[in-house]
Order: sequence, then structure tokens, then C-alpha cells
Amino acid sequence: MAYENIIVETRGKVGVISLSAGKLNPLSKQLLRELMDAMKTFEADDNILCIVIFGNDEVFCAGANIKEFASENFVDMFSQNRFGEETEAFRNCRKPIIAGVNGYALGGGCELAMNCDMIVAAESAQFGQPEILLGLMPGLGGSQRLTRAIGKAKSMEMHLTGRRMSAREADQAGLVSKVVPDADLKEETMAVANKITEQAPLAVMAIKEAINQSEELPLREGLLLERRLFHALFATEDKNEGVQAFIEKRKANFTGK
Repeated sequence: MAYENIIVETRGKVGVISLSAGKLNPLSKQLLRELMDAMKTFEADDNILCIVIFGNDEVFCAGANIKEFASENFVDMFSQNRFGEETEAFRNCRKPIIAGVNGYALGGGCELAMNCDMIVAAESAQFGQPEILLGLMPGLGGSQRLTRAIGKAKSMEMHLTGRRMSAREADQAGLVSKVVPDADLKEETMAVANKITEQAPLAVMAIKEAINQSEELPLREGLLLERRLFHALFATEDKNEGVQAFIEKRKANFTGK
């Protein structure tokens, strides 16, 4: 697929996707199609162990392309199952996905960031779900993921008033993993991604699966899943290499086997 709304590149073992759909990076249907295609390509590449999504120099993504869906009705949205495939694309990707967010991450942009496994935020980042101002509500997971991340009270307020959350507040509320100066966003985000690529790939995938399932499983079943994945990793060569490297006080050389 030829990309018109994103820029895709490989940096070592990290696949980097930068949104380039314009000043505010409106989240159009075409941008989402391109994003899913790039993610699937990186997912299929054994040399890529982590994926990073950036915006442009000013914003991450200010939300959906409102003009694009202004004329659409219930039949259009329901028959197309709008955002169903996109949500599953993130869920089905077994490699970690990091969002490096600067400027606006509003509406669909906030949901796009939350669909990733973690968020590194620049000091300028602003998060919000302002769909209520259009007489709408989130459709890409905002009401569910934001509530799980920051709790019912703050989520309810943000959804019902359209209030934005600063990077610092998002950090305190648990929405983002860290806040960094704007000038350091790409470097700091890539540092996290590169650190992940140094780990045992099978263990990384197992941990991602266990943590994501923790949002849906009862504690007893989640503990069982964790224990079984833990047991399974004892069948890997990387487990033997990691333990031996620790004993020998050297850096492990993981191979994903």
C-alpha cells in the first residue's frame, strides 16, 4: 500500500510510524487503513520487536476528520462497523506499541494513543474526549480505556464536559508512563522502545498478553494465565540464556527461541 498520511521507517529493531496527514493529523478512514497496514507489516517482520507511533512536530492527533463523517448516518456507521476492525488491529498485534504524544491527543487521537500499550508524553501534550461537544461519544474505546486508566470520576468528568487533561495530570492519574520535555520526546520514546528490543521477545509477548488480559479476566483466571505463561517460558532457549547470563554476570543474548 502506498502511504499518503503516514511516514514509515525502521530504526534498528523498532518500526516507526509518524502521522503526516496535515497540521492537526485528522484521523480519517484512509489514515486508519494505512496505520493498520503498517502495523501488520511490522507485526509480520521478525526483525521488528517494537512499534512506535508519533505525530508531527506540533500535534499527535487532534481527533477525527469531522467533515468526513458529517453526512453519515446510523446505517452507514453500523453497516460498516466503524472502528471495529481498527480496534482489533491493535488488540491482535503481539508486539509492544508505544505512542509518543506531543500537543493535542483529542477524541480519536486520545483513543489512538490509548490503544497503544504505553504512552510517553511531551510536556505540551493535552488529552481529552470532547465528542460530547458534537453531540456524540467516543467510538474507538475512549469511554472504556480512559475509565480503566484514570478511574470513573475523572473519566466521567472529561467525557461529559469535554475538559482536557494536561500531560502532568495524565502522569499523576496513570494515563501515561512518563512526561518528558518536548525536545526530548522522540529520543526518550525511542530509548524505551530500544530497551524493550533488548529483552527476550517471547517473554515480551507473554507479558503483553498477560497485562492486556488483566483488564478483562477475573483475578483468579488472570493469575492462572500468568502462571501458565510463566511455566511456558521455561521451554525457551532465551530462559536458559537469561539465567546463565545472570549467573555469569554478563549481558544476555536473546534470540527469540
